[in-house]
Amino acid sequence: MSIKEKAIKGALWTTIQNWVANAGGFVVFFVLARLLKPEDFGLVALANVFLAFMQIFLEQGFAQALIQRDDLESEHLDTAFWTNLVIGALLALLSFILADEIAYLFKQPQLTPILRCFSLIFLINGLRGTQQAILERQFAFKVIAVRSILGIVTGGMVGIIMAVSGCGVWSLIGQQLTNELVGTVVLWKASEWCPGLRFSFYHFKQLSKFGSNILVFNFFSFFNTRLNDFLIGYFLGPVLLGYYAISYRILRICIQLLVKTTSSVCLPTFSRLRDDRSRFRLAFYTVTRLTSAIAFPVFVGIAALAPELVVVMFGEQWLPSVPLIQLLAIAGILRSVTFFKNSVLIAMGEPAWTVRLKVLSVVLNVIGFAIAYRWGIIAVTAAVVARGIIVFPIGQWVITRIVAIPLGTYLRQFAVPLTSSLVMMAVILITKKYVMSGIETKMLVLSIGTFLGAATYLILIRILSPKIFDDFLNIGRIALSKSSQNTTNI
Repeated sequence: MSIKEKAIKGALWTTIQNWVANAGGFVVFFVLARLLKPEDFGLVALANVFLAFMQIFLEQGFAQALIQRDDLESEHLDTAFWTNLVIGALLALLSFILADEIAYLFKQPQLTPILRCFSLIFLINGLRGTQQAILERQFAFKVIAVRSILGIVTGGMVGIIMAVSGCGVWSLIGQQLTNELVGTVVLWKASEWCPGLRFSFYHFKQLSKFGSNILVFNFFSFFNTRLNDFLIGYFLGPVLLGYYAISYRILRICIQLLVKTTSSVCLPTFSRLRDDRSRFRLAFYTVTRLTSAIAFPVFVGIAALAPELVVVMFGEQWLPSVPLIQLLAIAGILRSVTFFKNSVLIAMGEPAWTVRLKVLSVVLNVIGFAIAYRWGIIAVTAAVVARGIIVFPIGQWVITRIVAIPLGTYLRQFAVPLTSSLVMMAVILITKKYVMSGIETKMLVLSIGTFLGAATYLILIRILSPKIFDDFLNIGRIALSKSSQNTTNI
């Protein structure tokens, strides 16, 4: 089976994982948002800031190192597993001990028991990191999809039952713990590999040499993505953090559905193609073009229909999150283009560039918050978008230099999807103002706007770029093919 067929079949299973799991997760999210208060989501978001920070030291880049290596030995796997398990146990103990101090820092005593329960996640994740890396290396994305779906569905059921029973914020905790535990059990049942009682300092050094850059990248990535949660929670309180967390959650769900579908397959695919630059460039060019054609209209449509979307999905108590969602939709457009840069840099053996770009992003994030927080949560969110706009051209210049694609040529591929999306947005807004202004039923406005926007975009993209449709058809044929005989290499 060629790399192209493996990648497309892997992308197919990742698509199933993302769409089924996130559809289930969104239903759970929808139900819990109606049953719980913004403050509940804000408290869990604060706890997850600490959780994400500690998780950096558990991951340490070993998974990417295992996927990227050509000469993988059994000692690499054993060493990575025992390292992760020991670190996970130590982090769980440390989290349990520090829970009071963290709660005191935020002046939220309710955080103490939440953090102590969440400490179990470090131990659970320490058991699964190596297993998942092996499966990703083998393109076994079917198993990973099953693991994700079962975890989200089971965790969601537990969370909803607890919320209906009046458990409040503990519903979100039960959901998250169940998700992680079920996912780990599924990976162990599916994997044929079991760790041996070996630890090699030599192999540890090999993994650490590559993983150290990933560790530093993850460290700065934490500050880039979670720093705002920390600062909003500390300076503006858990209620406003709850509104921001919900808005950012919608952005994350869209990224999961529209972009991460292919990004999970990109690292092993790019790693196998790094010695063949022409095939590498074609794979990179294709995945970014197709992803933008799907992601752009979705984010633009969310911005246009955000007021109706929030009321229908979550209720009127979440209306203060509407301007945040509209601003973050801009960040989503940028993210859909830049999401693959880390896979490219890691696959090409240039992880140091990921660190440099992330440091720049973190510095701009801190400066932006320091300037904006005095004007409230909307100004803070606008600063997040401004940071993305500033970093975007720099990151794209680095990628195009490494892949050897002219920057202008690369950016022109996004012109048709972006133009079509903006025209679609104009049609939706004009129709809402002049045709549907008298309609009070938000669901009806949302339905008509969605249908009208989708039809407008499809007509435009079909006229302006028929090649995108041909690409999707070709990928569909390969994904559904049961034989690799007729598969051509990239």
